[in-house]
Amino acid sequence: MLGLKRTKRGCQTKMIARVLLLHAVLVGQVYGNWDIDARIVQGSNADLGEALQFLKEYDAEASDMCFRVSTAQWKYATNMTEANKRKMMEEQALKAKFDKLTWRKAITFDWTRIPDVEVKRQLRMLTTNTRASLTDDKFNELHQLISEMKEIYAHVRVCPYAFNGEKPMFCDLELSDVQKIMASSRSHFELLHIWKEWHDKVGTPMKNRFIRYIQLTNQAARINGFLDAGEEMRFAYEDRDFDNDLAISLQKIQPLYKELLAYVRRKLIDTYGPKVVRPEGSLPAHILGNIWAQDWSNIPDIVLPYANFRNFDVTGEMLKQGFTPLQMFQMAEEFFTSLGLKPMPPEFWRHSMLEKPNGRRVQCTASAWDFCNRVDFRIKQCTEVDMKNLITVHHEMAHIQYYMYYADLPHLYRDGANPGFHEGVANAVILSVFNPVHFRRVGLFENNTDLYELNINFLMLMALRKVAYAPFAYIIDQWRYELSESGTTKMNSLWWDLRQTNQGIVPPVPRTDYHLDAASKRHIPADVPYTKYYVALLLEFQIHEAMCRAARFEGPLHECDVYRSREAGRVLIDILRNGKSRHWRDVIRALTRGETDKISPDSMLRYFDPLLRWLKSQNRRERVIGWTTFKEDKALFEPLVLSGARRSVRSIFIVFVFAITVTYNSLE
Repeated sequence: MLGLKRTKRGCQTKMIARVLLLHAVLVGQVYGNWDIDARIVQGSNADLGEALQFLKEYDAEASDMCFRVSTAQWKYATNMTEANKRKMMEEQALKAKFDKLTWRKAITFDWTRIPDVEVKRQLRMLTTNTRASLTDDKFNELHQLISEMKEIYAHVRVCPYAFNGEKPMFCDLELSDVQKIMASSRSHFELLHIWKEWHDKVGTPMKNRFIRYIQLTNQAARINGFLDAGEEMRFAYEDRDFDNDLAISLQKIQPLYKELLAYVRRKLIDTYGPKVVRPEGSLPAHILGNIWAQDWSNIPDIVLPYANFRNFDVTGEMLKQGFTPLQMFQMAEEFFTSLGLKPMPPEFWRHSMLEKPNGRRVQCTASAWDFCNRVDFRIKQCTEVDMKNLITVHHEMAHIQYYMYYADLPHLYRDGANPGFHEGVANAVILSVFNPVHFRRVGLFENNTDLYELNINFLMLMALRKVAYAPFAYIIDQWRYELSESGTTKMNSLWWDLRQTNQGIVPPVPRTDYHLDAASKRHIPADVPYTKYYVALLLEFQIHEAMCRAARFEGPLHECDVYRSREAGRVLIDILRNGKSRHWRDVIRALTRGETDKISPDSMLRYFDPLLRWLKSQNRRERVIGWTTFKEDKALFEPLVLSGARRSVRSIFIVFVFAITVTYNSLE
């Protein structure tokens, strides 16, 4: 059916010509009242039997291809040799060819006239959110561009800050070093230097490649029947109102976010002074403990309210009790079996990489793996004995539970109900695990969990991770959508305008459209959609609340721990076993007992309600809750205005004065 050797070049050319002709017919309808479904490229074959046979053969071959690629990727990730890398690239290239052949066969069907609902849905899934519609040369060019951008990102090295004023001998700091400095340093000058070094050296070298990448993804989307790549990305959620619903959800979160920002700003001013942090204004991106300012969880020493109730870290107790990496995984397994979920299969314990091996290079980033053969599931993690790794173990094992429960579904349905569900489920589990109440129940925390100060500190720490992250997670794909729709002429100024408007964050030094600061986040050059992380953020609280309700928990939502609740486990199992076979709205409707079928921030807001009330009392004397948009801040990233041959002297002056101010402050 899809055997790679059977395809003839002439058939490929005719098929592409047919697609382009059909697209030309459809494009005239794009701006009318047609539904997107009517625009998606499709053929004339409405034979249900042939469609069923095609999907049956696809299911077997796609599962086999997934196993081959996953196996090659695993071998390279756990033993980074050149031979393993070549094998992985060969398998990935074969997978790309397989995807193109699948698409070419799928578009011969007119799925709108096929009576079987499941067949229609699966055919539509195979013909959208794919670049297989591109000609071979452009398809290969796109993959090469992404590969090159990822290589640029991986090999960026920056210079350390010279505290003594001397030029450093080596500029060899990689991303992990950058992250550690941004998290731990409290020197404004060092943070400013590292921030600028990283953003200057990452985005600019890949800017032209990224522009071409946008052009090619748009071409693929338009051949598929979409207006642009952004519309096709949103189509993955199978909901015409999805984008509007997300915008409304962020508006609901904003009051809590603005209270948090106002409180954090005051604490930052106390630490760095008003020359670094503008009173009532946006926050400079370099002093929030994270190179992307995506969350603020690394500055608890600056912002946690009650110093005597600060320590939630159970690492010391884990070491005292003699924990090993294996025991950490066994503890996570016991958490899930206490809910009535499945134990890890023998293959998991036999094949997983639970510790960093000696004598070979490995990728240590923790990840869960599904080898698509319904029996082999693994975790790769260089586990160290500390609280952070313990939480990560539970998170990754939640992904394994998802894999195991939907393993018997067709290949196309072996995924989360929408792109955000996998992370949403895993994070919902962590709301019970990273919890003083849970740590006390499992013998890792001895303090009184009812203390008001401890609970406010805990909620503040969670808000720095979750609430601060919300607008950042939202705007990344909004930026990509805008580029796909309106072009790439002002990429950097658009990026910072979105960040200031939605996040209250500005660059610490002037930026121009020569830069590409969004590319400092790996998901941008690596072609990874990001909306799923915002969706997951909302989902984790919805799922957590539903599980707590099933467990008959009464009390503040942040104190709920569903450990040992079979009732809560049944709620989770109902999500896991359906995979992608049901529309995600149906899954949420069942999750909330019919109260809603939307992804909602309401559960998240209930979780943080005690903190919101505390923040309002702390901020009662603040003149501005949120941030004021100052012209000086806008001038940091807006392109200079041209009027004939004259530049806006005022804009130049503002940027010049700010640059002089930054230089002067760094010398004090």
